[in-house]
Order: sequence, then C-alpha cells, then structure tokens
Amino acid sequence: MKITKEKSIIIGFIGTGVMGKAMAKNLMQDNHNVNVYTRTKERAMDLIDLGAIWKNSVQELVIDSDVIISMVGSPKDVKKIYFNETGILKNAKKNTLLIDMTTSKPSLAKRISETASAKNLLALDAPVSGGENAAKQATLSIMAGGTKSAYERAIPLLKAMGKKVVYMGSAGSGQFTKMCNQMAMANNVVGVCEAIILAKKSGMDPKCVIDTMYAGTSNSWVMENLAYKMIEGDFRPGFYVKHLVKDLTIALESAKELNASAPGLELCLSLFRELEGMGEGSNGTRVLVKLYENKSEQMQSVYKGISD
Repeated sequence: MKITKEKSIIIGFIGTGVMGKAMAKNLMQDNHNVNVYTRTKERAMDLIDLGAIWKNSVQELVIDSDVIISMVGSPKDVKKIYFNETGILKNAKKNTLLIDMTTSKPSLAKRISETASAKNLLALDAPVSGGENAAKQATLSIMAGGTKSAYERAIPLLKAMGKKVVYMGSAGSGQFTKMCNQMAMANNVVGVCEAIILAKKSGMDPKCVIDTMYAGTSNSWVMENLAYKMIEGDFRPGFYVKHLVKDLTIALESAKELNASAPGLELCLSLFRELEGMGEGSNGTRVLVKLYENKSEQMQSVYKGISD
C-alpha cells in the first residue's frame, strides 16, 4: 500500500541499507515526497513499492530534490557522492539542504560544509545512534553539526526520524559527538562481556548476575539491550562489527589528531578488529563475547599445561 504524500518538499535519499531504508520510510510516513538512489536498486524496492521515486544516479536524484539526505557506508562513500563531477556538490540547486547522516570523519564534514557554503548550499553533519530498531521506530538520537540556519531548516525532517535531536555546534560537531558515543558504547560492550565471562567462570548463573547488575550502578543501554542476547548466543546484527571497526578507527584517528588520550578506545578497536578477523564482521557487536569465550578456553589450556 502506497503512502500518501501531502508536503511539497522533495527529499532525495541516498543509501537504503538497514538504517537508511527505515529512515526514508519514516520520512514518507511524515508525508514527504522521497526520491531514492542506492547502488543496488533491489535494496530500495520496499520504498519504491510504498511510493518513493527511483532515480538512476546521484546526479539525477540531486537535480530533482530540494533536500539531500545521505546514509552510506563509509567516509570514502561520502567523499565519492559529494565531490564527484556527477555528485551532490556539483549538481545541487542553490539553497539545497544537504544532510549527511553517515558516521564519517569530522574533517570531511567540515570540508563539505565549507564547499557547500561557497556554492550557496546549506550543509549539516547529523550522524545517528540507536541502531536498527530505533531507526524503524523513529526514535534515533541525532547529533547535528553545521550552521544554525541549516539546523533550523532540518529540524522537522530530523524529528521525523529521531526522538532526541540535538544541535552540537559548528560543522564536524555532530561527527565528533558520534565518535564520543561509539567510544563509550564499545567500552561498555567490553565491560559487559567480561562480567558475563567472569560470572560463568565462577559457576554462577550469568542471567542472575545481569539481573542484579541491571538494578545497580552498572546498568546501561548495552546492559538492557545486549547482555541477555550475549548469554543466549543471539548474535544477529543490530549494528555490525565491521561498522563499529570503521567507527572506532575514525575515533582513534580523531583522538590522535587532537592529542587526546584514549587507551580504552585502542583496546576496544584491537578486540573488534580481532573479532572481524575471525569472520564475525557481519554479526552484531554483542558477538564480542564469543572472542572472550575463545580466549578463556585458550587460557584454561595454557594453565592446564603449566600445572601438568
């Protein structure tokens, strides 16, 4: 069943993966006209069936849209769609609002903003947090960086996709905030994994331990949403390991550029890279507990060999 659209603004949405598809659908449900483009048309068919208009290229989409929202995979992808001759910055009409919601480099966000300003365009970096479920339920946390005028124009659209929408400051501020978020979240995943492994090794029921921690000072989003699934062995992706590796790599690069100490970040990145090397890159981040279980078994074998 197609979604009826009443608002005259035309939104061009680039990138309809797990997150982007849900976000674009929420914009349609908010009665916006949506053009879509992604590298594989089949990934956009659900949106097309609902009434989104397919465009055959970034250039075609940009020419026929008033607002461009991008939710692609990596800084490399962002750079390509923004700076190519057939990309966003070369083809957007004057006063077009550009919103990049990809988790990307702060320096790239600043470059996009500066180039956009010189072309009489408005640019915003607005990465999100909350995962697939929040994207579907339009309850994402959205952290925006750019000019105040760009943010104010974007507010109604951002609120159609997120529950907590915050203006963080100048261009790149949204990306820096997302880096802080990913650092804290990754460290939290590590802590929960270690707590579960220790509980198991001590002979206790890890679910009982988590139940107790849940009511105490260690409670967190990771505890509430991932801990029980770790124990149950449910590693289906809400947020991919490979994407977190990308995010933490950007965060570490940013920390080094600013001379910010981040030993916890370095540890987390090394662990998730090791996990990706085990072939777990397309599983959810909670699969980290499997790495800890493997390491525990290896340690047990080493200690047994020493005692023998």
